[in-house]
Amino acid sequence: MNEERVFSLSNRWFTSSVGGVIVIAIVAILIGFIWLPSKHPDFTQRGLWATICSAAGAPSSWFTQADNVAGPAPSNVLVLPPLPPWGRTRPSAESIGRGATLAQNCSMCHGVESLIQVTAPVLAGQYADVVYKQLRDYQSGQRANAIMPPIIARLNDRDLHDLANYYSTLPRPAAVEQATTEDATIRKFVNEGSPMRNIAPCAACHGDRDRKGAAPWLGGQSSVYMAAQLRAFADGNRHNDINEQMRNVARNMTPEEIDGVAKYYAERQP
Repeated sequence: MNEERVFSLSNRWFTSSVGGVIVIAIVAILIGFIWLPSKHPDFTQRGLWATICSAAGAPSSWFTQADNVAGPAPSNVLVLPPLPPWGRTRPSAESIGRGATLAQNCSMCHGVESLIQVTAPVLAGQYADVVYKQLRDYQSGQRANAIMPPIIARLNDRDLHDLANYYSTLPRPAAVEQATTEDATIRKFVNEGSPMRNIAPCAACHGDRDRKGAAPWLGGQSSVYMAAQLRAFADGNRHNDINEQMRNVARNMTPEEIDGVAKYYAERQP
């Protein structure tokens, strides 16, 4: 009696199974490495090969030339995580005093004691590491702005620390934008994000649930200012976020989500 070998090309069940697996693998590769990446906003700028390599997790040096297709490098300012409340030391009176003197040049845009402005951020009560990092980024050109670089060009590192220390000791002003009926969808988005779209929750870095180093407190900021910054991150005009964290989030947000999140935080009290 002839017994046909199982792992033989003459065995139609074996060949059918292998052929089916190959077809499924090809379809999965086409979907995972070509079709899905092609739906990403960066596809038209990066090209097919770069998109496939990126989806496969290959280092960017494998598929980029001299230019950085992801945009300018993230800020190289290293900021240590904030100390816990029991380990935080208040800045010296000398540092606060020097910062208050330097801040007189800031009042035109940021207001006296940093009262809320529509197009400028609230600095009163902001974390010192946040203010310091942004000032450093303005000086180095990592964050583009027509007004800030000339104002702080001559400031040294101690000046930047003193300014940051001064603003961090001021009380946070109350939110001036009137609270309306809370949007439950936006509140859920802020606290839970959107995992299926690779969007981390805002509260994981900006307070409420956790706070990461160099992540600012957002409550009471102008909704106009925050929406403008989110859109700048989304289109790449602002690129001083560490490891593209904000760009990766903002580019996946809808215009309605950007406006909703900005409004949500603008109405929050300190």
